[in-house]
Formats: sequence, C-alpha cells, structure tokens
Amino acid sequence: MKTHFNASFLEESTETLRAVAHPIRIAIIDLLFTNGQMTVTDIYQQLHIEQAIASHHLRILKSKNIVNAERDGKNSLYSLTRKDYHELIRTLKKVI
Repeated sequence: MKTHFNASFLEESTETLRAVAHPIRIAIIDLLFTNGQMTVTDIYQQLHIEQAIASHHLRILKSKNIVNAERDGKNSLYSLTRKDYHELIRTLKKVI
C-alpha cells in the first residue's frame, strides 16, 4: 500500500478511531471536554445510562489513553488526556 503515513501511524490511528467509534464514547468525550473532570456517577447521570455501561465505555477509552482516571478518595475523576480528542468529534460534525 502506498501512502504518506508509516504502518505504525496507520495502525495506531485505526485503533484510536475504533475506540472512539461509539455513540456513548463520543458523548463521554464531549462531556469531559465541556466539564473537565467528572466522576463515573456524573457521567452516567448526564447520559441517562447505567453505571456499568458508563464504566465499560470509560475502560475502553482509558485503555487507548484517551481518558485519564485520577483517584479522589473513593471516586475516580475522569478527564481527557488531550483536548485534541474533541477535535475528532468537531471534525465529524463538520463532515457528517
């Protein structure tokens, strides 16, 4: 395959896009961009989903280093590792 990108970049890009490619995960990225840090409780209440579902999607985003989890007593505070991840969402909104 002829491209301007190396294989490593292409693979990593594909994995990142797969991690983002779910309506709930897109909504979580948007919430975290807007609110900064949030607990899983804040997230599932805002999205009107079950706690287990929010936790599942946060785990996927965390595994791809899209979100951070910082302990605050009994809670974890989630935030975007880079605000640039919200640019993906804005770009999608422009092209769709």
